[in-house]
Amino acid sequence: MPKPVVLIAEELSPATIDALGPDFDVRQVDGTDRPALLAALADAQAVLVRSATKIDAEALGAAPQLKVIARAGVGLDNVDIKTATTAGVMVVNAPTSNIISAAELTIGHILSLARRIPAAHGSLSQGQWKRSSFTGTELFEKTVGIIGLGRIGALIAARLNAFDMRVIAYDPYVTSARAQQLGVQLVSLDELIEQSDFITIHMPKTPETTGMIGAEQLRRMKPTAFVVNVARGGLIDEGALFDALTAGEIAGAGLDVFSAEPPASDSDAHRLLDLPNVVVTPHLGASTDEAQEKAGVSVARSVRLALGGELVPDAVNVAGGIIDPYVRPGIPLVEKLGQIFAALSHSPLTSLDVEVHGELSQYDVSVLKLAALKGLFTNIVSESVSYVNAPLLAEQRGVDVRLLVDDVSDEYRNVITLRGALSDGSQLSVSGTLTGTKQIEKLVSINDYALELPIEKHHVVMLYTDRPGIVAIYGQKFGEASINIAGMQIARKSAGGQALSILTMDSPVSDELLDEVQSAIHADLFRQIEITES
Repeated sequence: MPKPVVLIAEELSPATIDALGPDFDVRQVDGTDRPALLAALADAQAVLVRSATKIDAEALGAAPQLKVIARAGVGLDNVDIKTATTAGVMVVNAPTSNIISAAELTIGHILSLARRIPAAHGSLSQGQWKRSSFTGTELFEKTVGIIGLGRIGALIAARLNAFDMRVIAYDPYVTSARAQQLGVQLVSLDELIEQSDFITIHMPKTPETTGMIGAEQLRRMKPTAFVVNVARGGLIDEGALFDALTAGEIAGAGLDVFSAEPPASDSDAHRLLDLPNVVVTPHLGASTDEAQEKAGVSVARSVRLALGGELVPDAVNVAGGIIDPYVRPGIPLVEKLGQIFAALSHSPLTSLDVEVHGELSQYDVSVLKLAALKGLFTNIVSESVSYVNAPLLAEQRGVDVRLLVDDVSDEYRNVITLRGALSDGSQLSVSGTLTGTKQIEKLVSINDYALELPIEKHHVVMLYTDRPGIVAIYGQKFGEASINIAGMQIARKSAGGQALSILTMDSPVSDELLDEVQSAIHADLFRQIEITES
C-alpha cells in the first residue's frame, strides 16, 4: 500500500519530520508559490503550514484526498475553517506551543518600557552617554492589569507576582476561585484601566474585542501608565494610541502586533514606530526555537492521530478534547452501532439519543456522540464522513441529537444505546457493550430483543413470527449458496410471538439470495449489515 502523502508547505523544525515518523510520504512545497501548492495538494492527505500559506476554498478544491490541515502555530487566519469543515477536513493547530514564549516576550516589553532599555541602547550605540535621560521606574509594588486571564495571562501573572507587583485582571469567564489560585484580584475593566501602572492585553480578536482599548480607555489611564499588546493587532485602536502617546496621556506602549502586518507606510500603526516612548517588535510572540519546535512536533502528532482515524485534542472544528483511556475503546464500538442503526432504519431519522449507561457516565463521553454520528452516516451519504462533518450532516438533515448519561446498567458494566425516532413515527434502538479483558465489541440488544453477539464484518438480521423450522429453512438456503453461518443468536419476548435472529456470516450475501430467504420465512424485517472499518 502506498504511504499517505503529508505535504509540508513551509519551513518547519527537523523535529517535526522526526515526529511524523516513517509511515508517511513526506513532501515539501513552497506554500507561497500558488500553482506549485495547488498541484502538490492533488494527492495530499495532510498539509502542514505556518502563517504564509493560504488554505482557502480554492486550495481545498484542489485537494480531494485531504483529511487534515495542520497549522504549526496558534492563529488560523490563513485557513478557511468553514469550507474545510463542510468538506470533512479536520483543522488542527498548536494552541499551547507558544504560550511561554508569548508570556516571556510580554515581560520583556514591560521591562523594556519600565527601564527604557531600547532607547538607552540606541543612544549609547551612537556614542552618547546620557544616564540622566533614561531614568526608569521599578516594577516593585506597582499594579499590573491583565486583560484576559487565559493560559498566557496566567503565566504572566505568575511571573509578575515574583516581582512583588499587585496583579489585577479582567476576564468575565474566570471565577474568583481560579483568580485566587493565581494570586490575582478580579476587577471590572474600568477599574483595571484606572488603577494599573502597566496594562497587558491577552484577548482573542473578535468583533467585540477589536478596539476595546480606544480613546476613552486611554484617557482614563494614569499619565504614568504603559500599555502592552503581544496578542492580536487591532485590540488597541492604533490611531487613538498615537494621539494618547503624543499628547502625554499615557507614558508609553509596547507592541508586537499590528492591525496590518507589516504596517503600511500611511497607517496609524506606522506612525507609532517612530515615537520615542514606544517599544516595537515584528510579531515575535512565537519566534523562539523552542516554540517553533513545540508547534511542529504538536501538529505532527495531531496529523498522525488524524490519519489514523483518531480524534485529535487540538482540532479546532471538531469537539475533541482529551479522551480518557477508559472511554477510548468505546469509540469504535459506537461507530459500529451507528452503522447497524442505519442499516436497520426503514425511514429517515428525525432524532437520535446516544445513551451511555454505567461507569462511563463518570467520564467525559461527548466523543461518543460524534462516533455515533460518524457511524450513522458512513454508509448512507456519498461524501466522506469524519468526526468533523458528521454533526454538520445531522444538522443539514434536521436530525436532533442528544447525549444522555446515567450510572444505571443492570447486566453489564457499561451499555451504550442509540435510540432514534423515524419519520414514519416508529422507533429503533440498538445497544452494545465491551466485555472481558480483550474488550470484545458485542451487540446486546435490537429494539429491546436481548442478545449477546460479537460484532463482525457481515451480519444478517431477521424478524419473523416464531414457529418451528425457520432455522432449517434459512440454514439450508445459505448452505446451498455456500454461504457459511459463523454464529447466530435468536431472541424473542414470548413464545409464539415474533423472533429476532441475527446471523454472523463469513461473506456477503447477494441481494437475490436475501430476497429468496425473506420470502421463504415471511420475514417482517430482513436486513444485511456490512460493517465498514474506519
